[in-house]
Order: sequence, then C-alpha cells, then structure tokens
Amino acid sequence: MALRGSSDRGLPSRPMNVEQIVEKALAYDYNPAIPLKYWFRTANTLLKEAEIYEHEGNDQQTYLLLFRHAQLVLKNLANHPDVKSPESKEALRLAETDVVNGIKKLEILKPRIKRRHERYEQLVKDRDARKAAASSQKSSRIPGFDGLGDSSRHQRMPSDPAIAGNPETLAADDNKELAVRLAHKELRRRAVARKSTRQAGISKEVEQGRRTAGLWGDWEEALANNDRDADRDNLSQQLQNVHLQAEANKVNGSRNRAAGPFTQNTRPSYSYPTIPEKALTQGLRSQLTSPDTLQRREAGNENFSSMQPPKPPPKDNLSTPYGPPAIPSRPMFTIPATPSRSETASPSQGDLKPSVFTFKPSAYLENGSPLRTIFLPPNLRHTFLSVAQTNTRANLETCGILCGTLISNALFISKLVIPDQESTSDTCETVNESDLFDYVDGEDLMVLGWIHTHPTQTCFMSSRDLHTHCGYQVMMPESIAIVCAPSKGDWGVFRLTDPPGMQSVLNCTQTGLFHPHAENDIYTDALRPGHVHEAAGLEFEVVDLRPKR
Repeated sequence: MALRGSSDRGLPSRPMNVEQIVEKALAYDYNPAIPLKYWFRTANTLLKEAEIYEHEGNDQQTYLLLFRHAQLVLKNLANHPDVKSPESKEALRLAETDVVNGIKKLEILKPRIKRRHERYEQLVKDRDARKAAASSQKSSRIPGFDGLGDSSRHQRMPSDPAIAGNPETLAADDNKELAVRLAHKELRRRAVARKSTRQAGISKEVEQGRRTAGLWGDWEEALANNDRDADRDNLSQQLQNVHLQAEANKVNGSRNRAAGPFTQNTRPSYSYPTIPEKALTQGLRSQLTSPDTLQRREAGNENFSSMQPPKPPPKDNLSTPYGPPAIPSRPMFTIPATPSRSETASPSQGDLKPSVFTFKPSAYLENGSPLRTIFLPPNLRHTFLSVAQTNTRANLETCGILCGTLISNALFISKLVIPDQESTSDTCETVNESDLFDYVDGEDLMVLGWIHTHPTQTCFMSSRDLHTHCGYQVMMPESIAIVCAPSKGDWGVFRLTDPPGMQSVLNCTQTGLFHPHAENDIYTDALRPGHVHEAAGLEFEVVDLRPKR
C-alpha cells in the first residue's frame, strides 16, 4: 500500500510561534447559559486530547489545548453562574489543580516551540539567500526571469497547529487502509498498557493521577528512547521528575471526572503537593489575563451574552404540526481534491507509530475552523440496528453512544456503548448516566457522538435531536449524530452548522418535541461529503450497559 499525501517536498509548512498558537487557543465560543456540567466535561476532553497529542510529540497542538484549558477554567468556569453549588466548587478546585499541572507543561513546551520556529525561519532565510544568488546569475542570461521561487507558500499564515510545520500530511480518503492498520496497532497497544497497569495492582485512580501528571502507561519506553533529539531529552526528563514526585505522594480516595453531557459527578480529590499561587508564572498569567486577551474573548462573546438556557421540551407533547424538516443541502466547506499526490513505500508494521503520521482535516465548519477526520466502521449501523431490533418492532426508539479515541490527528470510533435508557416512539432518554461515564473514563475513551433510531419516521434531525446533539457538539465540534430509519431503509450522519445551527439551537427557548426554527440550514450532512469517512476493516466493540431483564 502506498501512502498518498499532499505535501510539498523540501521544507515543511511554516510552524507556528507561541503568539499564533495562543490566538488560536482563544478562538472558541463560550456561553455561560450552557450548564456548567457540560463545560467541565469539555475541560476534561481538552486534557484527554492534550495527553494524546503530547504522547505523539505534537508540541503545537498540546500547547494550544493546555492553554485553552487553562483559560477556560480560570477565566470562564470560575465565573460561571452555576459554580456556587458545593459540587461545582469541588469540581472547579480539581480543575484548577489540573491547570497548575498543565502550566508546568506549557513552560516546558514554550521554549521548544520557539526554538523550532526560529530554526525554520533561519532555514528559509538561508535557502532564499542561495536562490537569490543563483537567480541573479540566471537572470543575467534569461530575459524576463524574475527569480521568484516557491518560498511564498511557506510564508502563508498557518491555520491549524495540529498540522503546521509537518513535512507531510495525509488525506483521509486516500489512506483509509493505513488508518485502519494504524488504529488496530495503537488500540491494541493502549489496551495492553491498561491491562498491564491493572495487573500490576495499580488502581484506576492512581493511573489517572499519573496521566494528570503527564505520564503514560509506557513511560518507561519513552524515557528509554530519549536520545532521539535534544528537544525530547528535556521533556523526557521532566516526565521522569513528575513521575518520581507523583510516586512520593499519597493518594486519598478516588477521583472521577465531572460527567456530561447528561449529568455531573463530583470527584474526590487527590492529595497533590501544595503548589503556591506564584506557580502561575507572570508571563503566562499576563497572557491569560492581559487586556488584549480579555478584549478578544469579550469580542467573541458578544453574540452569546444575552443567551438564556434552552428549556427541555416536555415529553407529553407529541403533536407534529410542522412535519419533518427537509434535510439541508450538503456542506460547501469540504477540502478540495488534491491536484497532485506523492507516493512513498508502504510502511512496515513496525513503522506504524502515531507520531510518524498526521491526518489533515477533511472538512471545515462554516466559520472556517478545521474538522478532524472521524473514521467510522461501515458495519456499525447494521450492528446497532440488530441490537435495537426488539425496540424497533415495538415502535420504541433506541440510542447508543459513539466512543473512540484520537490517533494522529484523526478520531477513530472503536466502541458502540448502549446506555441504560427509557424509550417511547419519539424519544429516548439516557438514565444512570454515571455508569456510562464511569465506563468511558475508565477505558480512556472520548465521546464522539451518538446514534439512534426513528422506528417509523423518516431520516431527519427532529427538534429534540437538535437540542440533544448541541450538547455533544459543544464538547467537541467534530461530534456526529447518526439517525437510522429502519422502516424506510435510510440513514444519515449529521452535525449542526456553525453558524447558524449552533447559535440557533443555543438561543432557542421553544418547548415541545417538534417545533420550527427560523433558520433553514441548521444541520447538514457529515458523511456525504464531510469529515466522516467509512473505513472498511475498522474494528469496534459493542458494550451494552443496560440491566439484564
């Protein structure tokens, strides 16, 4: 199998400097009308993603996510209207502890990012000087030759820290086989690491504490390979120091992440070492709270300041005077086809490491933000319909949660979790959500969306579906909703548009299962075309959390 990429040979694209990464980190929409439990779950998701990007050696995206997490917790969640309850105060205290650990990493990453950017600038300068000298000689012999090369493409402002500076990025549609092989190997490695950790008598709580401190199950291997380059030397030593410090601390109780999007759990705390307030270094604190930063954040929140939290529609109003809305037109913000492709030799199984590959975004939100690729097992919906068959025959909806993980800047669905639920012909409500999120956190999974049936109706996103999915997409912009209409033999993969869909649903205060929205393009296809790609051979597991009856 040959790799199909979109890279230009020679210098990679321009890496981002710290200031550019910080600007991107602040470019998110915060709405205090969204319940705090959603935002705590979002903060936890940011940390999970940062851990994976750090493990893969992606300093730029790690810095972005940790900085965004710090700004979200210290600036926004600390002032959320719901933070006054005892449970929220405890969850906030634990989140602030995570921030302190994250800031330590930011201080390690910052000089490395700066050095990489400066090295790139010097390489470009040296190369352009050589080209200028060569072109001056050539221009004297060729009339009309202006000596302009291709350096301009490297001067473009980078838009995505996850791929900026990488010598080669891969198109998901052209590299599905590679993606499947990469996922199989990495998911097995992580499963073995978790099993080995627990067989060694290390509890889930201690394991989570190590992860919070920046340590992975295979940290020994990472430290053994720390001679690969000078930059990795520094990080490996820091990880070793944090590990020794973490081992010296006593663990008191258990620590559970705040749950969402459906419920919120409080988390008993670890006994972390006392870190004085001055640990928030003046440079980083000034970035988080500077007038320019606050001005940018406030400017971005103008459209959200007057929002009211949407009221949940009642379950007893089943009238449908408006009928199912037509599925909106397909998105216009997908990646254009690559005009030329480069091919290299197929990597061996031993070369399949997430740090070697980077999948480029497959689509963009309507506001221009990139969407990472989601790889979806093609037979997942058929398996789900088999699980839902009993309910479907009884004209009852069934829902499942799409879980997976992040590998090489792409998201892979690897688990179909069937939560405990209560169903009617038009609704499906998750119950005992704490069991669901205990499982998700215990398996180091990320919630990537949901799937549900319309037993007798057509394939569309109802008003109730739109409000439900908004909670998922607030946590992760790539989140998807799969709707299956078995009686019609139809199905679809959808996301809210942004704008106008996300803003319309967040502002909506109407009640009832079925109600109209003023905007026409509230949601759109995510699969045809979009950021979701079906990958044949991608394995997944069904986990049914419903009590046996």
